[in-house]
Amino acid sequence: MSKRLDRAEIVVVDDDPDVREAVALAFAAEGASVRTAGDGHEAVRVCHERTPQLVVLDMMLPGRSGYLVLEKIMGNAESPSVIMLTANEGKRHMAYALSLGVDEFFVKPAPLEDLILSAARLIGARRADAGA
Repeated sequence: MSKRLDRAEIVVVDDDPDVREAVALAFAAEGASVRTAGDGHEAVRVCHERTPQLVVLDMMLPGRSGYLVLEKIMGNAESPSVIMLTANEGKRHMAYALSLGVDEFFVKPAPLEDLILSAARLIGARRADAGA
């Protein structure tokens, strides 16, 4: 039986090690290859080493905010899908993130199952586009 994120390349970026580990473990349990980053600079480096299919990105990060990470990893044909995961509930923040190309926006604490479903949907759409 195949897993929902089978062979997906995902980067999880969060400065909270508990959140980062929980999301990474949940995705790995669904078959994903997961790399992690704890700050904005590391996130950009990890994404440029090998472009993932999906990035789960915290908005408020040390070194470089999630918005500045987006500016560095988006804007080309190979850009990953992005789920922004943040404690910030402001509607302006969500609107700005979506305008920068974020595919999904979740406020912490987000249920892991919801993140998995969103990731599976976004990666499935990428795979369908690549096969079309």
